[in-house]
Amino acid sequence: MYSTDHLDIPPLVSAGGTVNLPGSKSISNRVLLLAALSTGHTDVIDLLDSDDTQVMLQALAALECRAEHLSNGAVRVHGLGGDLPVKTAALFLGNAGTAMRPLTAALAVLACQHGGRFELSGVARMHERPIGDLVDALRQLGCPVEYTLNDGYPPLRLGTGEPTTLSIDAPILIRGDVSSQFLTAMLLALPLAARSRDIHIDVVGELISRPYIEITLNLMRRFGVDVKRDDWKRFTIPAGSQYQSPGSISVEGDASSASYFIALGAIAPSSTGQNGITIKGVGLASIQGDIRFIEAARLMGADISGDDSTLHIKRGAWPLRAIDLDCNHIPDAAMTLAVMALYADGPTTLRNIASWRVKETDRIAAMANECRKLGASVEEGGDFLRITPPSTPDAWSTASIHTYDDHRVAMCFSLAAFNPAGLPVRIEDPKCVGKTFPDYFETLFKVCLTPPANIPVICIDGPTASGKGTLAAALARRLGYHLLDSGALYRLVGLAAEKAGIPTDETALLAPGQSDRLGELASNMRVRFTGDQILLDGEDVAEALRSESAGMAASRVSAVPQVRSALLGLQHDFRQLPGLVADGRDMGTVVFPDAALKVFLTASAPQRAQRRHKQLISKGFAANIDDLLADMIRRDERDSSRSHAPLKPAEDALHLDNSGLSIEQSIDQLLVWWQDKTAFSKA
Repeated sequence: MYSTDHLDIPPLVSAGGTVNLPGSKSISNRVLLLAALSTGHTDVIDLLDSDDTQVMLQALAALECRAEHLSNGAVRVHGLGGDLPVKTAALFLGNAGTAMRPLTAALAVLACQHGGRFELSGVARMHERPIGDLVDALRQLGCPVEYTLNDGYPPLRLGTGEPTTLSIDAPILIRGDVSSQFLTAMLLALPLAARSRDIHIDVVGELISRPYIEITLNLMRRFGVDVKRDDWKRFTIPAGSQYQSPGSISVEGDASSASYFIALGAIAPSSTGQNGITIKGVGLASIQGDIRFIEAARLMGADISGDDSTLHIKRGAWPLRAIDLDCNHIPDAAMTLAVMALYADGPTTLRNIASWRVKETDRIAAMANECRKLGASVEEGGDFLRITPPSTPDAWSTASIHTYDDHRVAMCFSLAAFNPAGLPVRIEDPKCVGKTFPDYFETLFKVCLTPPANIPVICIDGPTASGKGTLAAALARRLGYHLLDSGALYRLVGLAAEKAGIPTDETALLAPGQSDRLGELASNMRVRFTGDQILLDGEDVAEALRSESAGMAASRVSAVPQVRSALLGLQHDFRQLPGLVADGRDMGTVVFPDAALKVFLTASAPQRAQRRHKQLISKGFAANIDDLLADMIRRDERDSSRSHAPLKPAEDALHLDNSGLSIEQSIDQLLVWWQDKTAFSKA
């Protein structure tokens, strides 16, 4: 997951490949609560690992409901069987509506039965999301529920600490036109109280988001409770209801998350050798209502096929066809239609979406604001959105997308990177996708292509111990870019030569055929960078590469033309979405001469010797500062005077003397320079 302040997505041109979806958020949190309320243990397979499910798991742990991670990846939940081991707790539920609403109902009922007292709170946005209709329903049941801040909104206090008799004689009335999560919460909780007689829920007004209620009823049946439904107006929980573990249950891939890749297949031309996008984990037989997004995408022109567990999408009609659609049946996935509308042949109207106003943010306002930034004309109403796409490629605008701490806003607008103007798109706070799809952007980049020239590169060079490696790594982390440590590649050649018994001292390098042998060795290296590991032929050699002898060997072999030529292709392969920070010699002159930003670091030899001395001492290596200074001066002289790839700045490089700067100060300066180079410099 990208934890950067923002993520700049270069213009994208094609897509193709296979996507494995994470588990459904809606199913995951329902299953976790049902498993906790059941008798017996439940093995949950393919549970979504996200912010919202972590919130639910932490809440259950605070209630002493044990969940253990099994070796096969499943999560085993040990059900409480309606008991309440913990009678008092304060639960922080973040911005997870799928945790706040169901836990409010379940704990309110349990608090009455067992004499509990609970406080539920969340982030500031959660305290703006209405919950009054659910509280009203619980109070009809006789549950003591108090607002502790503002009436109608969390935070809440449930129970008094003493048992309270529940009133189940009369039907419980609940509004259905604000959020289906209120009805879901009551449905999940009431089997706890229906031991002796039926309990009825009557829906007041039109029930929105019915597919989500279908998910709830389907899952309740899996756990042994069969709710009777009368035309979406009355729901009856039968007497004697009691949750029983099904033993194990699998979580489908998230149909709402599938919408982004369905849209991707509809928008993007297929990459060479590919035939559109294949989605695994959810299919045409999904129990999730948002699978009906397929119908809307087909109306707009997408070519979609599939089976029970797989979907295949490719571009059909182009431009996409504008539509006028009632979206009540796909409230979350409908957001993706708003971005698809940017590629349509006329105005698209999305209707019956009033529930967007009370989600993670006011989604109608958010989608309208951000579509306008891109150049669209947008009309918004209380329950509709009408989007007219930019009329020509020139009418598109570069946009920095504000995501409102809303995962779906971030994921939707990533698709704007396929705009016909070839403009990049900036996604602010990309980590908000952690709510449902933590590795969304990584998954997107794996199936999208763009010419290498569209992928930005920052090159950093400088003499040894100037801090280029440290700064390059830190800058890559701050921008979410890949890192190419060319020095590590040359160190790897030196280490591989040592393992192969090929000497690299200056005398040996003069021997006939020695340069060719090193070049062949470099060509055949199997190298992989994974996090802090550097794998050479499957062995982590990161620590060995940090030695002073490895550095000296790297300096020698980097002057061998055959080695530099052999590594050139490997270095080019590091230029991947969303961008690259390349550290080392020749990066800005030979390897990436088109790099958007080239930086040459400088610092005095004594200053650099002191840095290296501190570094070695901190790692437990013996070091003499006078020897280090002498070696550094010799290396500078050799690196600057050699005939092949001498140490010198690129002609268009910016110079940074960091002798008196901290790492953070140096990074801040590089970020200022980089911002000035981007399309967002005026943002």
